[in-house]
Amino acid sequence: MHQDNSAVQKEHVHTDHKHKEHEGHGSGHGHHGHGGHEDMVEDFKKRFFISLILTLPVLAISPMIQHFLGVDWRFDNDMYVLFALSTIVFFYGGWPFLTGGIAELKDKNPGMMTLIALAITIAYSYSTFVVFGWDGNQLYWELATLVVIMLLGHWIEMRSIMGASNALEQLVKLMPNEAHRLNDDKQVEDVPLSEIRNKDWVLVKPGEKIPVDGVIVEGRSAIDESMLTGESIPVEKEDGDTVIGGSVNKEGSLVVEVEKTGEDSYLSQVITMVKEAQESKSRTQDLTNRAAKWLFYLALTAGFATLFAWLALGYSFDIAIERMVTVMVITCPHALGLAAPLVVAVSTSISAKQGLLIRNRADFEGARNLNAVVFDKTGTLTKGDFGVTDIIASNGYSKEQVLQLAAAIEQNSEHPIATGIVQSAKDRNLAIGKVADFESITGKGIQGQLEGTKINIVSPGYVKVENLPYDESVFNALSKEGKTVVFVLADNKLAGMIALADMVRDTAKQAVAALKEKGIHSIMLTGDNQKVANWVAAQLGIEEVYAEVLPDDKANQIKKIKDKGWRVAMTGDGVNDAPALATADLGIAIGAGTDVAMETADVVLVKSNPNDVVALIDLSKKTYRKMIQNLWWATGYNIFAIPLAAGILAPWGIIVSPAVGAVFMSLSTVIVAINAKLLKA
Repeated sequence: MHQDNSAVQKEHVHTDHKHKEHEGHGSGHGHHGHGGHEDMVEDFKKRFFISLILTLPVLAISPMIQHFLGVDWRFDNDMYVLFALSTIVFFYGGWPFLTGGIAELKDKNPGMMTLIALAITIAYSYSTFVVFGWDGNQLYWELATLVVIMLLGHWIEMRSIMGASNALEQLVKLMPNEAHRLNDDKQVEDVPLSEIRNKDWVLVKPGEKIPVDGVIVEGRSAIDESMLTGESIPVEKEDGDTVIGGSVNKEGSLVVEVEKTGEDSYLSQVITMVKEAQESKSRTQDLTNRAAKWLFYLALTAGFATLFAWLALGYSFDIAIERMVTVMVITCPHALGLAAPLVVAVSTSISAKQGLLIRNRADFEGARNLNAVVFDKTGTLTKGDFGVTDIIASNGYSKEQVLQLAAAIEQNSEHPIATGIVQSAKDRNLAIGKVADFESITGKGIQGQLEGTKINIVSPGYVKVENLPYDESVFNALSKEGKTVVFVLADNKLAGMIALADMVRDTAKQAVAALKEKGIHSIMLTGDNQKVANWVAAQLGIEEVYAEVLPDDKANQIKKIKDKGWRVAMTGDGVNDAPALATADLGIAIGAGTDVAMETADVVLVKSNPNDVVALIDLSKKTYRKMIQNLWWATGYNIFAIPLAAGILAPWGIIVSPAVGAVFMSLSTVIVAINAKLLKA
């Protein structure tokens, strides 16, 4: 066992989705899981295809479309057939919009659903009156195409959004289901975790997850708490030290006295924080819904203004109502329903190819306005693995020889430090010799025989006790950088020192520099100690560092940064990062991290590359710009179409028929579709 390898170890601080009938039309705000999400996607898909099949004969039978095409397919009672088909499309295909519109009006927040519901209700009601005796031109074809295109838009959008969040389930999975409880006779019995009570004693074997929060009463071991606390180095623990449920026992067997169970445990508190942070997420209305809200008011105003204007000019009620209907139907452009979904679909496809998994579209779109990106250290800016950073040779040994000696002995150990040393030797293509008589000596490190020479790998404490001479100034300098230092002895004489640290990702430095160019602040937030954090920050050019932050305080630190009026992204990979990811304006999970961090995040970086944070911000800006362009194309034609439909040119004998209005809308839809496809990474 490596004991007291550095001050680093000693300094460790112990420590509904109620989906309104498509409010915001499926924009996926917030992180809440909803079991019916997949069913909803399937429902829209089914409604779309059935409505599409029914719309084809509706178009073929409509006299206005026949006239437009220059054909005559009329037959006896064709209007009643048209009425029957359109009624099915209206009630079956339009049902989500009708109920959604009612829900929006109840909330006094009209949006896309209300606008669509208004248009199809007016088109259906007016057309039905015409079929059963009213003078005018029925608009069933308008109703059917509007329903089909809006269903298509919603289906595309919902498929593009990852709605379900299983973060809380993933957190619970970190805990084992059973524990090895010691009974009164100190016999081991496996019991469900739910039966464990305070003051019970449980046995934790090497390699197992610790099932409860408690205190060690027997044994010593290195505990890997990185996924829970962010501590990069496995922490040496012995009698009297506290352990956290969900952390991993790396080496020795432990007997732990239970202190906290159920809701009092650390992991349960993290679960509560994630839940609270998710529920407090703001539900931003997307641009399309805001545009739809104003178009709804515009449609009502323009429609009734048109009706009263024509009546005031002495025209019959039939003619005035037809003008009104034409205006109100034309105000709901088909393209508006596709403007955002098509861009989202293209953007999601591009991001997936780049290894960016977008889970929350609203927060992803907000990435364009970020002021700061907060990075967790372990596993995000660093690899989470030990690597050799310095070798100081002594007494005639070369650096390569010191590393070879250490690697030969360490290849028999499972300790993370050993793994780092052996890997460094392999990376340098050094031959690793075979060791005899390997043994681990408590309090003294490890030793073995290599070609007749006794080799020891020992801690700084052992060297001091044995009064072995070494370069204290170099050792102190390495320790100040937060590095772990081990000593290599050959026949009880110092061969050299090896310093190790959690290795910094090459891409992290590039990412920090690129963010700086964009005027975005990079901040480090870590549970690791100040020395380690400062060393990593110095290598990356990060000036603002918050170290030794307790896991349950990370979310509070994010809130403090947000209190400056900044929009903040948090990038992390551990359970301890989950509340902070949920609290930030944009939560970014490194893909190689825990499932819970990924499930809590708005975006997952599949390649675990910090550079992808920069790519994410760039894509967010391009997506937003393309969406704005599409909204202008989708709504801008109203500037011309509404006055024409209202009959502004009637004094000159020019009255725009609904058919010409349909051409305007078709053009707008085609332009929006082509423009969305032009989005590039």
